[in-house]
Amino acid sequence: MYPPPRKDFVALTLTDQDSNTYNNGKHRRQSCWRKWKQLSRLQRSLILFLLALLLILGLLSYPSITDQWQGLSDKEEWLELNDRGLKPVLNTAGGKAPAPVVGPHLEQAQGPDAIAEPRVPEFPVLAKPPIKRKPILNRRGPPSLQKDGNMSDTIGGEKQAQKVQDEEEEDKEKKIVSWRGTVIEADQVTEAPPSAIEKEPAAALGPTNPAKPTAFAPLEASPEVTDRLEAVRDAFRHAWKGYKDYAWGHDELKPISKSFGEWFGLGLTLIDALDTMWILGLKEEFAEARDWVEKELSFNKNVDVNLFETTIRVLGGLLSTYHLTGDPIFLEKAKDLGSRLMPAFKTPSKIPFSDVNIGKGTAHPPRWTSDSTLAEVTSIQLEFRELSHLTQDPQYQDVANEVMRLVHDLPGKHDGLVPMFINTNSGQFTHKGVFTLGARADSYYEYLLKQWIQGGKTEDTLLEDYLQAIEGVKKHLVRQTGPSRLTFVGELSHNRFNPKMDHLVCFLPGTLALGAHNGLPGDHMDLAVQLMETCHQMYKQMETGLSPEIAHFSLQSSDGHDVVVKPADRHNLLRPETVESLFYMYRFTKDTKYRDWGWDILKSFNKYTKVPDGGYTSINNVRDPVNPLPRDKMESFFLGETLKYLYLLFSDDMELLSLDKYIFNTEAHPLPIWPSPPK
Repeated sequence: MYPPPRKDFVALTLTDQDSNTYNNGKHRRQSCWRKWKQLSRLQRSLILFLLALLLILGLLSYPSITDQWQGLSDKEEWLELNDRGLKPVLNTAGGKAPAPVVGPHLEQAQGPDAIAEPRVPEFPVLAKPPIKRKPILNRRGPPSLQKDGNMSDTIGGEKQAQKVQDEEEEDKEKKIVSWRGTVIEADQVTEAPPSAIEKEPAAALGPTNPAKPTAFAPLEASPEVTDRLEAVRDAFRHAWKGYKDYAWGHDELKPISKSFGEWFGLGLTLIDALDTMWILGLKEEFAEARDWVEKELSFNKNVDVNLFETTIRVLGGLLSTYHLTGDPIFLEKAKDLGSRLMPAFKTPSKIPFSDVNIGKGTAHPPRWTSDSTLAEVTSIQLEFRELSHLTQDPQYQDVANEVMRLVHDLPGKHDGLVPMFINTNSGQFTHKGVFTLGARADSYYEYLLKQWIQGGKTEDTLLEDYLQAIEGVKKHLVRQTGPSRLTFVGELSHNRFNPKMDHLVCFLPGTLALGAHNGLPGDHMDLAVQLMETCHQMYKQMETGLSPEIAHFSLQSSDGHDVVVKPADRHNLLRPETVESLFYMYRFTKDTKYRDWGWDILKSFNKYTKVPDGGYTSINNVRDPVNPLPRDKMESFFLGETLKYLYLLFSDDMELLSLDKYIFNTEAHPLPIWPSPPK
């Protein structure tokens, strides 16, 4: 006899099998209850206590789970965009990219799905975020990655791995701020007071709020745009507008929050961009910046600066601008700064400290070590030597040359390759056995060649060290990928090879080509051509067309992919190294493919990093074209190097900063090559 149906249920006709299932379930429930009653009171209390404990732990972990999985509703996201002052574009195409709003710079789209394309690179329009349905496992990656994943990730746990990697990276960044080969403690960096947009958590953008994407709508420059030089000028003007409006006189622009970041308080972006403005013919912008240098720039301040970064950006920028303009104000400022940096060399070993207080005249190593990185102490020579050349004061060149003499004689090299650290007390290499052409060592190799060229090719020890180092690179660090036979430069750690290559290493094709142009072996140029292709592929194989900060390479042909990018390495900082090498390669080969590759990079910068109200931002995820995750920072070298090299790449004037007359420092500031002494 079936029990009568309850009033709130629809009566169902049960089959015999259903009836048996029902009765069996009832029997099991009664059996479980009898077993529970048979337990002692202590046993029942213990089980209930454990269940309560699990419930409490679950509730405590609830915020982190929801932060990772839940998204805002459509309405909330549009309200958030409105709060930021951004105008959303309605998407009526059902998942297709929205058409840009017709305005003074955009033509009416043709056809139902057509997207109007600007005649010059234009502001990206913020697209409507996708409607939130069910959460997907990999919301930070494009759909193709959700299936195939990344070779360094596990498929099932990719989201959790991504979250852990991001948290570790964020925690690391709180402790250390890394700039090229330099490591600076985070508490040395001061930030501007938060703007109104920063104070509201709902309006936060960037890596700290991945659950609230801001998608940059892909916009490409129209095929009608043939004047690439003007496109570079437009990019510079747009970046400069953001800096002028929100960060004038400060070190760096934060374009998303419309604020600024301070590092040394020396107007890094402004000084880094001086010679770029002059080269691009932006006279009005240059005049305003020159006026600030004359009236506002002062080095008489109680601030610790990094010797290397200040030398290549500020001292180098002032010296190059003096040479281009002949304006004595820039040489006067350069002499003042150079004299204030000299205390860094007062060490027992004559290997300079990494940090110097330009107001107090004192210097010291970082707080966590007595070491300097090799790139820091061997990539200041071009600037200090040139300062002596201009002032006829030998002290600057003497201290810089002494460092190179000491490093030349040091034990611990490996076929010309050098360790990454050197102790300022003993003058000896530390952390031996680790060799890289990436961060902390890269520009050592660059400056060996460039000092030799700067000095009229007379300093044989510099050339000897460079040639030996390139042979060491070819012997120990150069490999080819399995799938497509791409040539890359890896790292060596205690005789163990690591197929890892920083984007920084993409300076090497240009340096090799420069050496070959100056009479060095022809196989240097062969290697340059191969490495240039690899650096191009680091851009081309990414969904945004922008290279990651670090790439790993597949050595097995069965892997299927040449370039592998770990989640923590997917950021792009607007770096210049690849376009720098493209400039050299085009100058020496006249192969137009290098110009085309540079044009593709500029278009990708305009698609995914251009901020509507001014400026460009570095991004956190080059593998996600829908939500590249802006980092809210425009590095000074974007104006000082990246756009300058793009302009020179596109210019038909081979005498514009001829490579037979000028040498570029590692911040792209051109300095004259000295005439060779009479024989």
